[in-house]
Amino acid sequence: MNTSNQHLARYVTTLGQQLLQQFGERVHKVSIDAGFTCPNRDGTLGVGGCSFCNNDSFVPEHGVNPAVAAQVDTGLAAVLKVTRARKVLAYFQAYTNTYAETEVLRRLYEEALQQPAVVGISVGTRPDCVPDRVLDLLQEIQEKGYRVWLELGLQSAFDRTLEVINRGHGWSSYEDAVQRAHQRGLDVCAHLIVGLPGEGPDHSLTSLKRVLDLGVEGLKIHPLHVVKNTRLAFEWKNRLYMPWTQQDYIDCAIDMIRRTPPEVVFHRVTGTASRDILLAPDWCEHKWPVINGITSTMARKGWRQGDLAKEADWPVVAKDVQVETVRWVV
Repeated sequence: MNTSNQHLARYVTTLGQQLLQQFGERVHKVSIDAGFTCPNRDGTLGVGGCSFCNNDSFVPEHGVNPAVAAQVDTGLAAVLKVTRARKVLAYFQAYTNTYAETEVLRRLYEEALQQPAVVGISVGTRPDCVPDRVLDLLQEIQEKGYRVWLELGLQSAFDRTLEVINRGHGWSSYEDAVQRAHQRGLDVCAHLIVGLPGEGPDHSLTSLKRVLDLGVEGLKIHPLHVVKNTRLAFEWKNRLYMPWTQQDYIDCAIDMIRRTPPEVVFHRVTGTASRDILLAPDWCEHKWPVINGITSTMARKGWRQGDLAKEADWPVVAKDVQVETVRWVV
C-alpha cells in the first residue's frame, strides 16, 4: 500500500485524518454515479458543459450505472483490498448531484445511507444548484447523525475566468450558496482548479483568499488537465492553452496549503485522469509523484499547513483582472 497519504497527513490536515479522529477507525470515500446530468449540459444554462469537462476524468468507471447500493458494495470491496477500512463516505460525484426533485434526491441519498458501512454522504454539485429545499434535506440527514459534506465546484473566484471556461455561474452564486449552507450548520468543501486559462499562481492564491475569507471547512485543489472530447482539448491542440509543469503545480499547491488555516480539511491536493482520455500534461496520469513532491518539500523545509495563514502579504490579483500567464509542457 502506498503510504504517501499517511506521510502527507503529518503536514496537511487531510480528510482521512479527520474521519479517523471522528469515527475512531479508517473511513474512505467511495464514488457514486447516480445518473445525474448538469444544467450546463442539458440546455437549461447551456450545452456542452464547461470547457474542460469530460466527466470520465473524474469518475473512471462512468457508464451504465448500477444501483447506488451496488456501487457502495463495489467501492467497499475495493477499499477493503487496499486499506482494510470497513467504513465509507458515499461520494455523489458525477455531474451535478443536487439537480433533481427533492424526493428523487432523498431516495438516492437514503439508498446509500441504508448500507451498514456508510457513515455519511458527500455531495458534489454546482453553487447555482443548491436551492433551500436541497439544503434542508442535507440538514435533515445531518441531524440524524450522519456526516455530511456539501462540495461546491467553484473552480475560480474570478468571474471572467468562469466565463471563459463556460462555467455558467459566477462568484456571487458560490457566496450565496455558502452563506445558506452555513446557516444550516452544513460543512462546505470548495473545489479550486489551478492553472485555468489566463490564470497564474497569484490568481489561485486570490481565489483561495476569497474562499477563506467567506468561510469554508474543506478544500479540494487539483491541476487543470486536458482530456479528450472537450473544448479545452481543441484549444490545447491549437496552442491556445498551455498546461503547467508538475513542479509549477507543486509549488503553487504548497503555497496554497501553507496559507490555509490548519482547521480547514483538504479532501484532495491533486487530481488525475486516466490515460485513455488524458491528452496533457502527461504527469496528470499519476497522483503519487505530486503527493510525494508536496510531502517531501514540506518535510525538508519544515513547512506545515497554516504556517503562512496569518501572513498579511498575499499576492492578490484584482478580481476582474486577467494576466497571460501560460506554460507549455514539451
